[in-house]
Amino acid sequence: MAPAEEGCLQYPMKKHIPNLLTLLNLVCGFAALIYLFKGMPVTASWLIVAGMIFDFSDGFAARLLKAYSDLGRELDSLADLVSFGVVPGMIVYTIASEAGNESMRMVVSALIPVCAAIRLARFNSDPGQKEVFRGMPTPAAAMAIISLLLASQHGSRLATLISESATAVLVYSLVIAMMMILPIRMMSLKFRTLGLRENYDRYLFLLVVVAAIALTGWGGLFLIIPVYVIVSLAGYLSF
Repeated sequence: MAPAEEGCLQYPMKKHIPNLLTLLNLVCGFAALIYLFKGMPVTASWLIVAGMIFDFSDGFAARLLKAYSDLGRELDSLADLVSFGVVPGMIVYTIASEAGNESMRMVVSALIPVCAAIRLARFNSDPGQKEVFRGMPTPAAAMAIISLLLASQHGSRLATLISESATAVLVYSLVIAMMMILPIRMMSLKFRTLGLRENYDRYLFLLVVVAAIALTGWGGLFLIIPVYVIVSLAGYLSF
């Protein structure tokens, strides 16, 4: 087969590798819902962590292979809405089961996918959100929710204190939902280059997170989002 013909056959497959990774994120979200229905929210939370890995990988693969497409962008948002919007909302509804007001429990839980949908729609329609986000990105919001369960399972006293109070869970979740739609400047964790000067805040964030988990174990997962918010605000408050 001539080289030109080989290239024609290989390109379509290469183009869809990022989309395959995106769909694996969606599969993780769907599987997480199944485990939630089975009463296994911790397993569902770890599946969302797996979805985050696929979500990061699809963008990395698209940049590496130069395989950007409108289809991929739409698939990414749809998968994120399920994995980082619907599933976290269901997790909140599950762990806040002792809330006295069922209507409030349903409203706050539903606000998470609603705000995630608004956040994703704004992101897709705003070309200015490449290096800096406006509002907390949906994967970060999902991590804020699932870290309550995961960190409390591994000895975090603060995460345990919040997760054991239905009212505290609802208040905490409401704050996270609002942060997705408020025009707060948050840093993007996507590395365009590996240079220290261009990625100083990203490297600082990763260093602090790794140190927290190394020192406190998986209970340090609950520190990821507070550190992310602090580093973001420290870098962009001058805006």
